[in-house]
Formats: sequence, structure tokens, C-alpha cells
Amino acid sequence: MAILINSVSPITHSSPETARKGCGFFSHIRVQTFLLNKGFSRVLASTQITISPKDTVFTLPNWRNPKNDRRSREVRLIDAFQHLESMTGKGQKPDVGQATQLLYDLCKASKMRKAMRVMEMMVASGIIPDAASYTFLVNYLCKRGNIGYAMQLVEKMEEYGYPTNTITYNSLVRGLCVRGNLNKSLQLLDKLIHKGLVPNVYTYSFLIEAAYKERGVNEAMKLLEEIIAKGGKPNLVSYNVLLTGLCKEGRSDEAMKFFRSLPSMGLRPNVVSYNIVLRSLCYEGRWEEANVLLAEMDGEDRIPSVATYNILIGSLSLHGRTEHALEVLDEMAKSRFKPTAASYNPIIARLCKEGKVDHVVKCLDQMIFQRCNPNEGTFNAIAVLCEQGKVQQAYSIIQSLGNKQKCSTTEFYRNVITSLCRKGNTYPALQILYEMTKYRFTPDSYTYSSLIRGLCLEGMLNEAVEIFKVMEENNQRPDTENFNALLLGICKCRRTDLALQVFEMMIEKGRMPNEMTYTILVEGLAHEKEMELATEVLRELQGRRVMSPNTVERLVMQYDLEEIPL
Repeated sequence: MAILINSVSPITHSSPETARKGCGFFSHIRVQTFLLNKGFSRVLASTQITISPKDTVFTLPNWRNPKNDRRSREVRLIDAFQHLESMTGKGQKPDVGQATQLLYDLCKASKMRKAMRVMEMMVASGIIPDAASYTFLVNYLCKRGNIGYAMQLVEKMEEYGYPTNTITYNSLVRGLCVRGNLNKSLQLLDKLIHKGLVPNVYTYSFLIEAAYKERGVNEAMKLLEEIIAKGGKPNLVSYNVLLTGLCKEGRSDEAMKFFRSLPSMGLRPNVVSYNIVLRSLCYEGRWEEANVLLAEMDGEDRIPSVATYNILIGSLSLHGRTEHALEVLDEMAKSRFKPTAASYNPIIARLCKEGKVDHVVKCLDQMIFQRCNPNEGTFNAIAVLCEQGKVQQAYSIIQSLGNKQKCSTTEFYRNVITSLCRKGNTYPALQILYEMTKYRFTPDSYTYSSLIRGLCLEGMLNEAVEIFKVMEENNQRPDTENFNALLLGICKCRRTDLALQVFEMMIEKGRMPNEMTYTILVEGLAHEKEMELATEVLRELQGRRVMSPNTVERLVMQYDLEEIPL
């Protein structure tokens, strides 16, 4: 690991004091609880906040639409923040509207620590931030994965009498549910009810979906019953979640029975409800029952949608009934809906699986005629030909498509390879790439990075490393982005031990790591729960000034690492 730190070149010359702190890389590792904001807690703990009567409200420099100011928006934003910090430090009181807007803009610029500092300064100056700004900050923290910080912030809001509403709690509930923490979500729900707040339909939908994903439909149904028993009134969205769960668990008969019982519960199924059940029936080949449902789909909230047509096309294609699928496609084109690439792709994939190259070409011609551009799914559908041993035909079709695109052939080919690798079709990508090279296409660094990512995605780490040998054999020197692609793929496979070996190889080959390189390694350690080590590495990197304060701040907050002075 020593090579990681020894290879670092600082952005600027560090001071002697900084240099003295560079030693002891893995020694004296300490674990501390990272508080939301020590200053924030200290200010809120004050028994009384006084503002001198002579102090007037000050305004901030215009960081949004300044006249005759050629500085970047980020520089102006920091300038406004520093002005706020300076003036409040002198006991002055900021304009509440400007301070709140600054908080919003700092969040949008991913400067979360500064946004929270603005909140602290507002409180210190005697301003009570409104619920909207609190809710915005809580929601933003949750979306960034900083649930712990968001919960601490809400606790402070309540502790010092600031208003909290159901919307604020919903942000926390959803954040916990998305990260698979249903138990804490339910505890939060009890707390919400105990405080006299009323959960809404969104609260219930988040919880029921989380229960289904974590524990299965049966547990989700029990939760629904408990919610109703406590006086909750979930809406159709929650019931659609349960319908989806039943269908995904292969319990179509139960799903159908549950679907038919919705009117008795005072709920009218909408087009989403019908599509959920229709998809399950069609993919199981239960066409007669599917036709019954289709016949019922009329009225404002249950008229067939694009999704309905695509369900029919996809299921018919899956069962080899491509002629019927094409008929549905024609009907769709004649209706008010315009077919998309997602409508054509299942048919193309099936025709490729059957080796019907002429039919594939005809379908693609029709697709282009309808001004429907091929997408990632189209390329992956064509790649099915490779499974049938028709690699040259697959390349010929892609070549023909490339001639009809506005972009250059090189860019188009690169997009095709990237699309295949992204979906785990790396072997067909390699086969087609080989055909491309026969016709003077030379893969660039980006294309090789796509192959590396694709191989790592499929767990073929050794093969990903071999790509570097292929590049060198073709007189192409792997660059930093190629190494970053490999490091990221390896770290996602939770093999930071191998990532460090690759990092050593990177240094040996004279490639200079950049901020992204170090970020990948720190995040890799964090994902493997090596929090102390991740913190120590990040502290060293920050001390050597090779990572920006914004990146350090984001990593500390996102992974709840020990606080690092910026």
C-alpha cells in the first residue's frame, strides 16, 4: 500500500508542517463518532441568542446574476459564503431570503458542509429557518445517501422547536427504505405518529415496497393490514406494489384474485394495475385471460398505453409469435402512440435468435422509416446473432445502421461496443469488434475502457487485465482512464487487494493517477467496510493536496468517515 502514498504528487508545494504530518500512514488509527456539525450543536445549545439593536440586516454579494463580474459561478458562490461567514462572525444579521437561497445553491453545487454551515450561521444570528429550507436540506442529504446526517439534523430541528412535517419524515423514510433498512423506517413511522403527524399515501407506498423487496409479498401484505388496522388509508399505488410483487414471485393466480378484489376495497384499478397483471399473463402465455383484460381496458384511467403495447409485443416475441407481434406494432403505429426502439427490440431479438437475418434487416428498415433511432437495446438484440454463429452478419447489419446515422462511423462503432459491454454482452462485443478491425476500425482508449468495464461486470477480472497486453501489442499505451476503468471494475467486485496491485502496475508504467483514481480506491475500501483505513488514506491524500476539498467532503459525508479538517 505504501506505493499508493509515495506516488502522490501534490498539486501545490506543501508547507513544512504538512510535510511533517505525512508520516505514519497507517499508525494511530482512531475511530471517532462524526458529529453532524460541532458548531451547529454548540450554537443551538446556547440558552439565548441576542442581536444588537444597532445591527442591521446585511446583503450578500450577488452570486447568481452579477453585472460585470467575469468570475465563475462557483467562485462567486464561495465569495458569498465567505462574506456571510465574516459578517455573522461580527454579530451582523443576514437577509433571510438571501441566506436561504445560498443554502439551496450550495446544495445544488454539492457543497453540503457549507450548506449546513449556512444553517448554523442563520441560527446563530437569530434567524429561524423555515420548514421548507430544512426539508430541502434533509431531502438532499437523503438523496446523497447521507441518512445519518439527515436524521441528526431532524433531531436538532425538533429539539430546538423548529417545525417538522410529514414531507420531511417521508424523505427519511424513503432514504432508509431505498437502502434496505425497513426496521428503522418502521421505527420512524411510529415516531412520526407519536408526534401527531399523519403519514400520507407516499409514506405507506415507500414502506410497502421496501417490505416486499426485503421480505417478500406476504410480509408486505401483513404490513398493509397493520397500517389499515392503525387507521392508515393506503391508496392504489400501494396495492399496485403488492400486485407487482405477486407477479414477480410467479403467483399470477393470486395476483389476479387480488386484482379482482380491488373494487370491493373501494379502489378502481387503473392502466398501471392492468399492465402489471397483463404482463404476467402474457409472459406465461395465458392469452385468453389476457384478452379478457384487454377488453376491459377502456375509460379515462385504463386506456391502453405505450407500455400496454410493448408488453404485448415483448411477450408475443418471447413465445416466437413474431408475426402477431408485428401486427400489434402496426396497430400501435396507426393509433395515437408512436412506436419506440423498445417496441421493435423484442421482435429484432427474436428474429436474430431464429437466425432470420433478412427479416431482421426488414424490421430495422421499417424502424428507420418510422424515424425511430436504434438504441442500446437494439444493438444488444442484434448481438443475439453472435450466439447463433452469425457474427459477420451481425457486423454487416451494424455497419449498415452506421451508414444511416448522422455521427461518424468511429463514434457509432464505439457506441455499439459500449452498449454491448454495459449490458453484459462482452463476448459478442469482442466478436463484433474483431470484425470491425478487419475494416480498418481502430479501437480508441474509450472503447478499450468499455471492454474492461464489461469484463469486470461479468467477473472476468484476469481477462480485463489482459486487455492491457492487447493494447500494448497494438502499439497503444494504456492511459489513466483505462487504469481507472479497471480499478473501478475490480473495486466493484470487492477486490481492493487486486486493485492495489493494478495501482502499482499503473505507477510502474509511468501513468500518473488523478483525483478519480484515488476516489475509486477510497470508495473501494469503504464498500469493503474498511472505514478506518479509508479515512487514513483520505487524510493522507488530503494532506498531500491531491484531492479537492469538495471531493474529500463528499466522501466523508457519504461514507460516514471520521472528520477530516479541510
